[in-house]
Amino acid sequence: MPDSRPPAGTRPISAESLARLRTHLGELNTAILQRVDAALPWYRRLTPDERSHLGLVAQRGLNGFVQWFQKPGVTSGHVLADVFGEAPTELTRSISLQRALQLIRTIVEAVEAVVPEILQDRDQAAVRESMLRYSREVAFALADVYARAAETRGAMDSRLEAVLLDAVLRGQDADEIRHRATAIGWRGERQVLVMAGGAPGPDKPAYVGELRRAAARHKCDVLIGVQSERLVVVVGSVEDSTVVAAALAPWFAEGPVIVGPTVDSLTEAHVSARHVFASLSAAGAHPRAPRPTPTHELLPERVLMGDPTAREALIHGVYWPLLQAGPSLLETVDTYGLLGHSLEATARELYIHTNTVRYRLRRVSELTGWDPLVPRDAYVLHTAITVGRLAEHDAPLGGERPHGERDR
Repeated sequence: MPDSRPPAGTRPISAESLARLRTHLGELNTAILQRVDAALPWYRRLTPDERSHLGLVAQRGLNGFVQWFQKPGVTSGHVLADVFGEAPTELTRSISLQRALQLIRTIVEAVEAVVPEILQDRDQAAVRESMLRYSREVAFALADVYARAAETRGAMDSRLEAVLLDAVLRGQDADEIRHRATAIGWRGERQVLVMAGGAPGPDKPAYVGELRRAAARHKCDVLIGVQSERLVVVVGSVEDSTVVAAALAPWFAEGPVIVGPTVDSLTEAHVSARHVFASLSAAGAHPRAPRPTPTHELLPERVLMGDPTAREALIHGVYWPLLQAGPSLLETVDTYGLLGHSLEATARELYIHTNTVRYRLRRVSELTGWDPLVPRDAYVLHTAITVGRLAEHDAPLGGERPHGERDR
C-alpha cells in the first residue's frame, strides 16, 4: 500500500488546515490564473483553447497536490496523470519546456502568497515545503514528458527523412518528393547536390548532428541517410559546392568522399546521385584523387567500369567539342599524348612550330576544361578521344550536346 505519511522531514498539518486547503481550492485556482496572466506575457498570447487547457492543468495540479500531501508515496506516473490528464503530451504542442517550467514556478509563487490567508501559522511552513517538494516532482515528470515527446518527434522526423531520401535518390514522382519535403520542413529547393562516402563508426556517435550544424553554418539544408556502411547526404541551397563539400567532408569516415554535380532542384537530385554512386564504386582506381572528390575527376575510371553516364560526359563534354572545332585540335592533342607529351616531338610530327602546339593545347583546355599539359587531365583527354572514336564508329556523332558533367 502507498505510504500515507507526509513527506519525510515535513511536519504534518492539522486536520482543520487540510480541510481549509480543500475548501479554498477554488480561491487558490483563481489566484493562480490571475498571477499567471499578470506574470507571463506569452500566456496572454495563447489561443482561448490553449489558455483553457493550461487553466485545467493548474486546477489538476492543485487537486493533485492535496492528494499527494496526504499520500506522498505516489509515483511520478500518478503525478503525470493528476496534473496533465490522460494525454500529457498535449502540453508539449502548446508551450515549450521553458515556458512549462515558468508556469510551475508561477503556480508555486501564487500558492505561497495565498497560504498565509487561509491556513494557521503553525501549518504554513509545512504546506510551503510540501508544495516545493510536489512542484519538484511535477518538474521532473514534466521534463520526462518533453524528453519523450522530443524522442518521438525525432524518430518520426528520421523516418520521414529516410522515406524522402529514398524517393529523391530513386528519382520518384516529383509531386510526391515536393510533398514529403514540405512535411519535414525542407527549404533548400534550389542548387542541390549529393555527397556520399563511408559512414563513421561508433567513435563518432554525434556525427549526424555535427553534419547538420556544419551545413547550417553555410545556410544549407541536408537530408542524411546511412545505407549499409555508406553515408549519403543531399545538400540544398548550395552557393559554392567546393566550400560546402570541404566543410562537410570531415564528418565522413576515412576514405573517398564523392561530390556530385549541382542540379536545379530536389526532384533532379537523382541525377547527381547517379554520378556519385558510380564514382564511389570507381574511386579505388584513383587513390591520389582529392578528398572530397568531384565526380568528374573519376570519369576515366567510371568509363572502365562501364558507366554510361561517364561515357556520355566524355563524349559530349570533351570529344564532341574537339571534333566540332576542326581537325587540328583533335590531331594535336592526340599526337601530343601518343608522343609522350613532348611539345617538340609533336611539332616535328605535325610539321608546325612548337608555339603553334602550345596554342592548340591551350585551346583544347579552354574548350574542354581539361589541360593537356597536366598529366591527369591528359589521361582524361586520351580516354575521351578513345571512347569518342568508338562511339563515332558505331554511330556518327551529331546534333546538340546534351546536358552532361563536363562543366567544372
